[in-house]
Amino acid sequence: MKRLKALYIVVEFALTVLVIIVLMKLFNKQNRAIRRAWAKMQKHLIGYSIKTEGSPDSEVKMLLINHQSILDIVVLEELHPANLAWVAKKEIAQIPIWGNILSIPKMITIDRESKSSLIKLFKDVKDRLAHNRVIAIFPEGTRGRGDKILKFKDGTRVLAEKLKLKVQPVVIVGSRKVFDSQNLTSQSGEIKVIYLDPINPNENKDWYNKVQEDMKETLAKHTQLT
Repeated sequence: MKRLKALYIVVEFALTVLVIIVLMKLFNKQNRAIRRAWAKMQKHLIGYSIKTEGSPDSEVKMLLINHQSILDIVVLEELHPANLAWVAKKEIAQIPIWGNILSIPKMITIDRESKSSLIKLFKDVKDRLAHNRVIAIFPEGTRGRGDKILKFKDGTRVLAEKLKLKVQPVVIVGSRKVFDSQNLTSQSGEIKVIYLDPINPNENKDWYNKVQEDMKETLAKHTQLT
């Protein structure tokens, strides 16, 4: 049953993403509203609830989020008031037709194999910030199993420090249980979104390690409660 539901989600995602790609292309100025409406719809189509703790800080320019499922993106697209600019691997943007889900709303793509990718990342981030976007990034660089935080990549730290970005850690709990695309299983359940205290990298030299430890502790605490 869990596998059957996961297959349903894969098909449902493929079809509904195509619809919003068309809508965003036709009504590009409303692409944020279209994305949010789609994200809200997923909650009902997939069958999960959302519980939040804390709140987003309006002065924050970058969100640091743990990553375990594509639902991490879906949930924050629904909840966060800002027009998020997600940092994603370029391979997603290269998927025929479906890759437009990144290009039309001007998300940020990065080539992990390119030495010059950090230069492009800086340029793209500065552009999105100039257009009042909030950068959403997964500092782990890949999806984890949902039970622990993986070691953070250093590029996120450099980006935040060089551009002097106020950051806010966000811990997501339970999204992989609801939809695990790697093992292709799914079940109904609750997804928790915990906004931690914002931090200014220029005020604490060890801020990156502190954020990682805080996120580890928060995930461990809330995982035990589920």
